[in-house]
Amino acid sequence: MKTTAIITAAGKGSRAKLKGNKLLEKIGNKTVLERTLLPFDYDERIDEIIITASEEYYDDYKKIIANVKNTPVRLVVGGETRTFSVLNALNECDGDIVIIHDGARPFVTEELIDACLDSVLTFGSGVAAIPCVDTVGVVDGDLITETHRNDCISVQTPQAFLLSEILEAYSHVTRKEIFTDDAGVYARFIKPAHMVEGLKSNVKLTFKEDFEKYPDTYCGTGYDLHRLEKGRKLILGGVEIPYEKGLLGHSDADVVLHAVMDALLSAASLKDIGNQFPDTEAQYKDVSSAILLKSVLGMLKEIKMHVKNVSIVIQAEKPRLNGYVHKIKANVAGLLGISEEAVGVSCTTLEGVGLIGREEAIGCQAYALLFKDRFNVYDKL
Repeated sequence: MKTTAIITAAGKGSRAKLKGNKLLEKIGNKTVLERTLLPFDYDERIDEIIITASEEYYDDYKKIIANVKNTPVRLVVGGETRTFSVLNALNECDGDIVIIHDGARPFVTEELIDACLDSVLTFGSGVAAIPCVDTVGVVDGDLITETHRNDCISVQTPQAFLLSEILEAYSHVTRKEIFTDDAGVYARFIKPAHMVEGLKSNVKLTFKEDFEKYPDTYCGTGYDLHRLEKGRKLILGGVEIPYEKGLLGHSDADVVLHAVMDALLSAASLKDIGNQFPDTEAQYKDVSSAILLKSVLGMLKEIKMHVKNVSIVIQAEKPRLNGYVHKIKANVAGLLGISEEAVGVSCTTLEGVGLIGREEAIGCQAYALLFKDRFNVYDKL
């Protein structure tokens, strides 16, 4: 049986109050629409995909569908409402089953798609839905006239039907009637639709705050090594460690904070600390690396990037640092403005190998994860 997937994407998403089309907003490295398309593209039971598009974003969508690899996909110009956009797409179908999904639900899975299709084969329809957690109210203006919960569900998409039946249902819709989904049309003119257990994660991105839950993330790595020398203080992670030697450098030579800074700068695609704070400039002579880190955090804030977590591995033969791990973790967390749980610190020796193994130097490897703030939700930090 031939199955067509219809992705509704002709709306403007005005409730999200974004600068442009919400389906073209990126979550990670892919747009919302691309993420929505992926499971349908990879599902072997889908024979073709039709996307409803407004004329305004038609060319943008054409660029996106050029990257769909496995399934034939085409665009259909939408109507003045979701209902008539779907009808335009249904009129382009010539198969047996149609499965309709909101373009703004990018977390749908192949398993849920298949469950809806299986339901069609058994019951003639398959509509994803989950139990209501909140009580649903009926209102008249500002007045709540009735409430329900036990007999209510939250209806999602995908929604799958026999093409002949859903076409018949849509043929009865008039311009005066408003439907927010396809199950409503089907239940009104054909028969009650069969429910399939949906997913809590299958959320619809409707408002600006829905997008704020999925900021872009970036990973970076940094490494630093300094020689040990008598007469210097040993500073690691901003904590002074009692020892007969300290690290040699133009600044305080704190390899932990240096590695962390380079990891942060790397994640943000900025130049490393050697370029940011060159050792040829007198202002950085013996400067505390905590001061330099504050400057790096300022650079990140300017480009709306914020630290999620860091992981640190200190390499030292001597001194033994296990007793100072908690102090280093707490101090780094405080400097970065994140919780101690978001800072990992471990220590290792190099078993006598190399400069570190011969107790001539200490090194540090650091990794950092950053959030890219697109909506200024981190301004308070």
